[in-house]
Amino acid sequence: MPNPAALPLPVLILLFLAAAAIILAAGSRLAGAADKLADATGLGEAMTGAIIMGAITSLPGIVTSVAAAAQNHPELAVSNAMGGIAAQTAFLVIADFAYRRANLEHAAVSLANLVDGAALIGLIALVLLAASGPEVSILGVHPVTPFLFAAYLFSKDVALKARKYPMWKAEQTTETRYDRPDDDHGKHSIVRLSAEVAFLGLITAVAGFAVAQTGIGLIETAGLQESLVGAVFTALATSTPELVTTIAAVRRGALQLAVGGILGGNTFDVLFAGAADAAYREGSIYHVMGADTVFLSVLAVVMTTILLMGLLRRQPHGFANIGFESFAVLLFYLGGLLVIAI
Repeated sequence: MPNPAALPLPVLILLFLAAAAIILAAGSRLAGAADKLADATGLGEAMTGAIIMGAITSLPGIVTSVAAAAQNHPELAVSNAMGGIAAQTAFLVIADFAYRRANLEHAAVSLANLVDGAALIGLIALVLLAASGPEVSILGVHPVTPFLFAAYLFSKDVALKARKYPMWKAEQTTETRYDRPDDDHGKHSIVRLSAEVAFLGLITAVAGFAVAQTGIGLIETAGLQESLVGAVFTALATSTPELVTTIAAVRRGALQLAVGGILGGNTFDVLFAGAADAAYREGSIYHVMGADTVFLSVLAVVMTTILLMGLLRRQPHGFANIGFESFAVLLFYLGGLLVIAI
């Protein structure tokens, strides 16, 4: 791709929208393939959403953050990660509206999703810990970065064991939707489904690189702030697979897959910061985080905490069949974007 700064602004905008559309189209097919793969492998909706769908739909974002960091745009790299987490958490509000029977957080019962929510708060806290601590790097990488990846893997192990040997059970109600395989789950080839998911992931990753390049071009050509471009433009563009797959999963009745895809994807998204730190060669990327990016990180923690409270409270019905957490998450997200914009 040519130097994005050399392209006219209208061309940059068209390329940005085209890349986002490709991500959207590929993401729309992921939910069906992931749901079938969950049944075929026996991994379950929540874990498939957290590990497979979460990682695949996060590929555009991680490519964007790594490419931005490697090209000396650290603020764009980290704000894209934290902005994506906030945006994807807000997407659950849209999914909640799409599920008309009851509050989504009431119907989607999964201990694995609760573990992922708690892990997400801890992972973001590690990033903030690195940003507020001494500026240290070894071979250009901050010591917290490998801990981020280790903590992510540990959290997935805890979630898998929680699913296999649950020590906590939610109260069953008439609106509870458990993870039950489809009747035809044995007809689907694991190899074919895995190949389909991998192919869709490759498409979204390539489109994610295009989003990064056009995002950098918008910064340099239009003079926009890196944190604003990362928090709003690239974060929303690279997060469209999560939005599409979440709504598609809800319509299929795969509620745990929907919530697990968001929370699991968000835990994976924190690794964007770690990958960007490794790609950024000027030292610790955490210590060039501006006030807006720190604000985004704290906003993501607050929104995740509210979501966890909703999953634990399990309000059956609220206004328009959505619970208090959806209203609160949407209010904080829109308020946060307003703060970043001004």
